[in-house]
Amino acid sequence: MGTYGKKDFFFVAIIGFAVGWLVLLPLGNIGLSISPAIVFASVVGFSVFAPAALFALKLLARVWPVFEQFGKFAAVGTLNTLIDIGILNLFIMMTGIASGLAYAGFKAASFLAATTNSYFWNKFWTFESETGVTGNEYAKFLFFTLIGTTINVLVASAIVNLITPPSFISENLWANIGALVAVAASFMWNFLSYRLVIFRKQK
Repeated sequence: MGTYGKKDFFFVAIIGFAVGWLVLLPLGNIGLSISPAIVFASVVGFSVFAPAALFALKLLARVWPVFEQFGKFAAVGTLNTLIDIGILNLFIMMTGIASGLAYAGFKAASFLAATTNSYFWNKFWTFESETGVTGNEYAKFLFFTLIGTTINVLVASAIVNLITPPSFISENLWANIGALVAVAASFMWNFLSYRLVIFRKQK
């Protein structure tokens, strides 16, 4: 373990680059002014930070080997989160709706789009599966992801629809807070089910 190679740092830099762009969408939706300087700082910053974070986890993996997979999973999870929140904010900007039943539908659609991305990154990079995509494996992935989706949507919808935000937090910002808390709630479920069930390596 702790054997990240140049390919891994290249992949994580691509993830950082994508995250740097995607994060601008929710920031713009909650009312922040996106200047060229902010765009540059975000894209370059995440592109540099992602390999640095992976290197730190490489060092931790020498003591706790699970951190090698967890580091990749965290990078992919960050990308998935921004795909999730980016699509959610796109729906909000297009419709002007940031709560209610429609919000739950938006959240389900954005989360499922993110998990499609998750399947391929986690299968072939995080858990280094040597098998091709099969109907059985994909069915198991969808089943466990559906549970994760349910956890994600229920937590986000409960926060947005049942908890009154403080007066200084806008409705759009509260929608994003709900989405982020939901990601944390489903994060460990996804990691453990992917590692122990779906992409478990046969001895």
